[in-house]
Amino acid sequence: MKRAIDDITGGGATTIAAPNTKKPVFLTKAQREQLAIQRREEEVAEQKRRAEQLTQQEQNPNSSSSNNNHRSSARHSSPPHDSRNHNNNHRSRDRERDRERERERERDRERDNERRNREREREEESRSRERSRVEKQVEREKEKELDAIKEQYLGTKKPKKRVIKPSEKFRFSFDWENTEDTSRDMNNLYQNPHEAQLLFGRGFRAGMDRREQKKLAAKNEKEMRDEIRKKDGIEERPEDLAMQKQKEEAADLYDTFDMRIDRHWSDKKLEEMTERDWRIFREDFNISYKGSKIPRPMRNWRESNLSTELLKAVEKVGYKTPSPIQMAAIPLGLQQRDVIGIAETGSGKTAAFVLPMLTYISRLPPISEENEAEGPYAVVMAPTRELAQQIEDETVKFAHYLGIKVVSIVGGQSIEEQGFKIRQGCEVVIATPGRLIDCLERRYAVLNQCNYVVLDEADRMIDMGFEPQVMGVLDAMPSSNLKPENEDEELDAKRIYRTTYMFSATMPPAVERLARKYLRNPVVVTIGTAGKATELITQNVIMIKETEKNARLMKLLNDLDDKTAIVFINTKKSADYLSKTLDKSGYRVTALHGGKSQEQREISLEGFRNKRFNVLVATDVAGRGIDIPDVAHVINYDMPGNIEMYTHRIGRTGRAGKTGVATTFLTLHDTDVFYDLKQMLTQSNSPVPPELARHEAAKFKPGSVPDRPARRNDMVYAPH
Repeated sequence: MKRAIDDITGGGATTIAAPNTKKPVFLTKAQREQLAIQRREEEVAEQKRRAEQLTQQEQNPNSSSSNNNHRSSARHSSPPHDSRNHNNNHRSRDRERDRERERERERDRERDNERRNREREREEESRSRERSRVEKQVEREKEKELDAIKEQYLGTKKPKKRVIKPSEKFRFSFDWENTEDTSRDMNNLYQNPHEAQLLFGRGFRAGMDRREQKKLAAKNEKEMRDEIRKKDGIEERPEDLAMQKQKEEAADLYDTFDMRIDRHWSDKKLEEMTERDWRIFREDFNISYKGSKIPRPMRNWRESNLSTELLKAVEKVGYKTPSPIQMAAIPLGLQQRDVIGIAETGSGKTAAFVLPMLTYISRLPPISEENEAEGPYAVVMAPTRELAQQIEDETVKFAHYLGIKVVSIVGGQSIEEQGFKIRQGCEVVIATPGRLIDCLERRYAVLNQCNYVVLDEADRMIDMGFEPQVMGVLDAMPSSNLKPENEDEELDAKRIYRTTYMFSATMPPAVERLARKYLRNPVVVTIGTAGKATELITQNVIMIKETEKNARLMKLLNDLDDKTAIVFINTKKSADYLSKTLDKSGYRVTALHGGKSQEQREISLEGFRNKRFNVLVATDVAGRGIDIPDVAHVINYDMPGNIEMYTHRIGRTGRAGKTGVATTFLTLHDTDVFYDLKQMLTQSNSPVPPELARHEAAKFKPGSVPDRPARRNDMVYAPH
């Protein structure tokens, strides 16, 4: 801290700055403390003086005025410099004190406001708690009142407590337990029981597996011969050893008289699979085919007939077991068959067409300077850029092991750069239809040697308005190597045919038109239960109110004549009520549900089979596995909660090659199955009610994010 020497000697009075002012000097700590004490004493003295003046003014106001005049005159007579500094110091101290008081008042006001707000919040919270408590109490009282009314008019079902009779409770059990049987431990006779050898080992017991008996007989013969040789001290001859080995091998084989205790298909080798095993295999994975000369699906990657390089690539990518669509579609692609695959997104469709495509390309000469101008060997089209890039990533996983080059052509990037990549030579082009047709029209690309084309998400491409572009790309491919239209004509394995893969979630008319024009004798592979409804069933769906169901049901039953019908309903109580209502109306009706005893259920089923009853009101107990012949009509009085159960229900009719009708009453309470039902009706070419087609729940799958609408529906505003 620096001060002038005059300040130190002058007792803290400041001097007016002059041109010849002296330089400031450094004060020691003791001097600074002395100055601080001096200033504090001056402030205290000034406060006392002002307090005395105030008391004097209150006591004698007249004299105060004269004193003021006197002080003012004295002030005027005092030196001007000292009085001005003195007044400035007083004013600054007064202002500082006023500001401090104002800040204190402001802090007090804020504390008061906070306290009031906290109290107000506590009061509001207590009021809301009290209000909710009262509401809950009122609700409980209403529920108790309703329960009392129900009990009064409907009665209550109290579970009956089973009374155990004293004779049953203390009844002596004459049955032995395994732990109580000590005879085996005590008597050596029971430890090694001797099995009688029928006809010296050549006989068999009826009703038991002959192969197991042959194995046991061969084992006993070997032990007996070994014991005889050891007793007589004779060594075993090679002829005897070979004969014994032959008998053991013969015992392990089946003959025509053996009882076939069959194994599951997963425990069998490929050559041991029977037609029944293949049918069970397809049912296990929900695989269904439509077409002629269909090869067997593959059970695992080892049976896929893929090249060694591709199998190594599959193993390195981490595919342990093939998905159902891969099991069904890869063997078809390896035979150069045209395929229409109907499967959900995320089911492994990409690998299902990529692996056969790479196998096909590996048979062709590699792309070089001589043939790179003729274009790629294969084209994959997808509706969106994101899907095309996803397919590219999946294809590159396998293609780089074979040295196959993959190029992606999508919008939003330089078409010149993409055309340059194609002209440099590539085996596979993955593209969106719009950008690919642009490249073809501008002569950036040609398809002179492209004989393998894949249309992924074909229905979505058609919905987005890409049908002309898709048809333009297919028309640009060579048509000299199309498959023969005759289904019975064998394909030459050495010749290259055009192969077309088409994957679609649904089959709208535009997709069917495309398939009829460009696919030759395709095999339709459907994965999932929704596609397994037989075409012999005519499906009718009626949007109806709950109160109109009875009248519509009786109208349908009146048209039956002598035919039979099953009416499915969701609850046991409703089934009993509906069957009684129909019985009072004069229909020959019986009920079947899980609440009935086994005997009652058998009587109902037997009566329905013998046509003593022509209407069966049933829950889902009759929806699975029960085979009732000649059911002409299935009526879903209540829509089931999932599409799989709907398929099982309507499958009770249209059996053994006969036609049938399935009618479903649909209400607005069944929105959870609107989407799946609409998809199933569309796939089976059944009429979809307008109310169902327009309903919001039928447009998107429950729990999924809606896709972007078609771009052709966008409204574009042009600037003036």
